[in-house]
Amino acid sequence: MTTKVPEALASAALETSDAAASTLASASSSACSEQSPQDFLVRGHFLKEGPGGNLRAIQYRTEEYGYFKGFGHPGSGALPPSAFVEDTVFMGLHVKMHRKVVPALACVEEEIARSCGEAPYRPHALAGIRYRNTYRGGEVTNHAYGIAIDVDPAQNTCCGCVKPWNDAPACKRPAKTEYDRMAMPECWVHAFERYGFYWLGHDVLRDTMHFEFLGDPDKIRRSAADSGPVSPAPDGGIHGGGRR
Repeated sequence: MTTKVPEALASAALETSDAAASTLASASSSACSEQSPQDFLVRGHFLKEGPGGNLRAIQYRTEEYGYFKGFGHPGSGALPPSAFVEDTVFMGLHVKMHRKVVPALACVEEEIARSCGEAPYRPHALAGIRYRNTYRGGEVTNHAYGIAIDVDPAQNTCCGCVKPWNDAPACKRPAKTEYDRMAMPECWVHAFERYGFYWLGHDVLRDTMHFEFLGDPDKIRRSAADSGPVSPAPDGGIHGGGRR
């Protein structure tokens, strides 16, 4: 004999299922820890401090991400950043990044999916680690450490850089802010910034394609003590075991 489930009960079960799925998604995103870039690593800040500020930033990156030959003071047995490269996928595209910052990219992608639905954008090209330095005057690009990513360089230009970037039509047209000079939605910038990345569109370089992780790599994911386990509740919902 077949027993029919009343429509009201079926509807309630569906709503419970939807709520549980929504809570699970929230629990997943809550594993990401929000943080700001560390001030002493921001290019515009350490350049104002003179050579000492730049050297401090280089030494931090040397100790955290590896020794880029010729810059910083490596410890015994230090390896280059290239030894820690991981091939990851961001927004459907492969990119090679330092393995310490790969989780931060995953947090950014979750945030883009959650908050940028009204401004859909699909990148066509990404650039991660770089094996040569493209800065002068003693600076080292964060691409050399594998902690910087360029998004669609052909569409999101760098008006303060050298040719051909500063010859882009977007650099010639009037714009209220650098957000107006790129194809990428502004909400992408905020998604990156929420999880420790710095956008060089804020820099004098006006490099709108470029994001670099300047947060603390040990704080990308919440600890178990902060977030707590997620477990099914007796009522069919999802309860988190951490602080609220």
